[in-house]
Amino acid sequence: MTQMKTIQGLYKEETFKIIGSCFEVYNDKGCGFLEPVYQECLEIEFKIQGIPFVPQKSIGLDYKGTKLKHIYQPDFICYEKIIIEIKAVDGIVDEHRAQLLNYLNATRFKVGLLVNFGHYPKLEYERFVL
Repeated sequence: MTQMKTIQGLYKEETFKIIGSCFEVYNDKGCGFLEPVYQECLEIEFKIQGIPFVPQKSIGLDYKGTKLKHIYQPDFICYEKIIIEIKAVDGIVDEHRAQLLNYLNATRFKVGLLVNFGHYPKLEYERFVL
């Protein structure tokens, strides 16, 4: 029980600060813009909030020890340990969840946030802990 509680609370303060920044962007811009607008706004807000981040970092993949030509780019890596994937769609669906889970598995990161700015009337987000 204690271990499960610790895992669920992993990086709780950091994710709280990230989600707060997402709410700040949503409160200013609302829904209806494309992802690149929210991406740019979040970069500005993360700087204001002092959240360390790397936008769209290229991450390599391998298959059975062989490096693949294809890479993937999560929208943000914050605090060098949390993946942020943003969307601007009507609602989060299983494909979005699978995408974030694949990113977490590929990087071996433990925490990810899936944030949807396209949902009305409020910001939609999900926190994943592996």
